[in-house]
Amino acid sequence: MFMAVLSGLIVSVDAFFIGLSLGVQKSCKFLYLAVINAFLFGLCFLGFIVAGQVYEIIPFDPDLLVGFAFIALGIWTILHYFISRRTNETDMSLKTIILVGLVMSVEAMLITMGITFIFLPYSTFIIPIVVAFAHFAYSSLSFYLARTKYVRRIPTILSHVISGLALIIYGMMALFVEIA
Repeated sequence: MFMAVLSGLIVSVDAFFIGLSLGVQKSCKFLYLAVINAFLFGLCFLGFIVAGQVYEIIPFDPDLLVGFAFIALGIWTILHYFISRRTNETDMSLKTIILVGLVMSVEAMLITMGITFIFLPYSTFIIPIVVAFAHFAYSSLSFYLARTKYVRRIPTILSHVISGLALIIYGMMALFVEIA
């Protein structure tokens, strides 16, 4: 069980960079982040329940599904930044914040499903709780750090690229690393 909790904490680190990228946006309020994380909490439990039901039905290794989904989310995160930058968006619109929130929530649900798949039949409700609270803690901390004068000097591109790369790396781990 300790490894499942540790996995939930480690793979939620990308939420730090998502919170950082939202925190540097003047139009984003902490309330938006709280609503995103409340939705995320529900999706984590949904992911846990679905993973238990779907595990036996999937005719192939579920790690493939989880791995490719994370790689796609990571690529989307990086490409979205460059596309929005190319269209000269200087600040995120509410629509973009909602889209980032949806991606973050689906990503947390996939993390929960991935950890549940890996540790079945010993998976418990602790997994979605840890993933959801880790996302909230990491994103809240970085959101507030982004409002300080020191973090504002960090280029926005850095947070988007690191967040995307974290998702891609987790996807690669799901594809190629077996946890004994």
